[in-house]
Amino acid sequence: MRLPVDDEIYNVNSVWLGPPNRTLPFRARYSAYMVGSIVFVLLQIVERRLGIGLGFFSLAYSLLGTVALTRLILSVVNPDRPLGAVLAAFAHEVAAPRDDQKVTVHTVRPARVRAVPSRPSRAQAKARHRAGQAAVLGDAAVEGTSS
Repeated sequence: MRLPVDDEIYNVNSVWLGPPNRTLPFRARYSAYMVGSIVFVLLQIVERRLGIGLGFFSLAYSLLGTVALTRLILSVVNPDRPLGAVLAAFAHEVAAPRDDQKVTVHTVRPARVRAVPSRPSRAQAKARHRAGQAAVLGDAAVEGTSS
């Protein structure tokens, strides 16, 4: 549920409603017109670069894309977070330094690798320890009987 803002400054919406009795069928902030026109021009540039001709359907899809992108951009813009701050944050995120993802390849020459004996596992170490204890106890038992 969305509660209305109790601060009176946010209740004033900078929206052009049109002349009396001839209002637009939608409500848009002044910044939406600016952002929408920039997005539309950028979409037209991209379409021409892709080789899409100027026709009814290309313009219709451009207008739909413009409305969608403008709504997406302005969904994060509010009086506390203006458009300039959102664009600056986006630019900083894009230009932020990233970890180097390059895979480094090393050549290992067998002549320079030292052979190190592997450590025995715990089970092998316990078996060796028990065998050593049994040998010591067996030697003690043999020495005790022969004396």
